[in-house]
Amino acid sequence: MKQSEGLMTGADGLERCWWCGNDPLYIKYHDTEWGREQTDDIRLFEKLCLEGFQAGLSWITILRKRENFRAAFDGFDFYKIAAYSEKDVERLMENAGIVRHRGKIESVINNAKYMIKLVEEHGSFYNFLQEFKPDKEKRPKIVTYESLAQISSSPESIELSKALKRRGFYFVGSTTAYAFMQAMGMVNDHLEGCFARKDCKTC
Repeated sequence: MKQSEGLMTGADGLERCWWCGNDPLYIKYHDTEWGREQTDDIRLFEKLCLEGFQAGLSWITILRKRENFRAAFDGFDFYKIAAYSEKDVERLMENAGIVRHRGKIESVINNAKYMIKLVEEHGSFYNFLQEFKPDKEKRPKIVTYESLAQISSSPESIELSKALKRRGFYFVGSTTAYAFMQAMGMVNDHLEGCFARKDCKTC
């Protein structure tokens, strides 16, 4: 790794953000998903839920289990999840393919119910999120390894977290909200020099 720049050169010769390492699954996620704008409400809800599951764990752990999560939670269709009962909680607690944390499982069901209300109010989750996109002028002109290491939340992620909590969501702290914003293309935190940065058009 070019430690000073936070970049790694892959076997294909491309320079990437250091955090994806050499794991093929992580590299694919970095190259094709992270930082690219997502507009589909189901995928946005999925990422919000998975960020909650990640708390205390590494993202690669969650990424390796993502297909199991999708199978267990009906593809993260929040209309279906909102109808889950205690029986479903117990079913999920017995599923070794996911993270079996009762509080996090129950938060997905809780958040699904409030997601329906949010969508009814704003038309879509995507529309709601646009209120929290940062002003480009307030973003770093150049995203470096050093500058990114200093950011775990932002004024916008704090406000997003507060707004979701006011609506009844939980497991949506400001750090979780910022990681969600990075992944879903609300901000572009690919490092300067990473090949993917130019393909992500957000601020």
